[in-house]
Amino acid sequence: MKNILPHDGELYLVKRFYQQVEADQLFAVLLQGLAWQQESIHLYGRWLKVPRLMCWYGDKQAQYKYSGVNHLPLPWTKALLAVKQKIESIYPCQFNSVMANLYRNGDDSMGCHADNEKELGSKPLIASLSLGEQRLLKFRHQHSQQVFDVVLRHGDLLIMAGEIQQNWRHELPKTKKRVGERINLTFRWVIVC
Repeated sequence: MKNILPHDGELYLVKRFYQQVEADQLFAVLLQGLAWQQESIHLYGRWLKVPRLMCWYGDKQAQYKYSGVNHLPLPWTKALLAVKQKIESIYPCQFNSVMANLYRNGDDSMGCHADNEKELGSKPLIASLSLGEQRLLKFRHQHSQQVFDVVLRHGDLLIMAGEIQQNWRHELPKTKKRVGERINLTFRWVIVC
């Protein structure tokens, strides 16, 4: 795999990690089978509704806290475990949890952030699988403000590693284009104290 990030981190894109038919089937299983909910997060001193649906799965001890919300994992589903194992078979990594996000339309988004919580360690490795509608993921360097965009399509896998979370922030912005549903699975290793 080739690092596509210009500098200060590692970013690998595996196009069509799941081919069309398999990606379609997985999307349908996850859309119907996961415990989607809309959460609120504590940001800038107030509670705000998250502009997407979410759920957290993983090993029993893989609790994850961010933006004032403590996420207790639901037990792995068969489909999520299969995706986890497939990723671990092609990249030297291990995961104990996954955050699933459901973007219902172009109004759903993810704000600019870095996955740099202490529970993820100093150089977290995050594998992100995209299913459904194509969306743009924007990266912005924290010092130079350089922008780097990645278009994520149905079945694509994106791996963030090295010092990317220390040097870059990323977001999935809203879009005025008419887009349908997109599921994003972000697998990670949460350090258990």
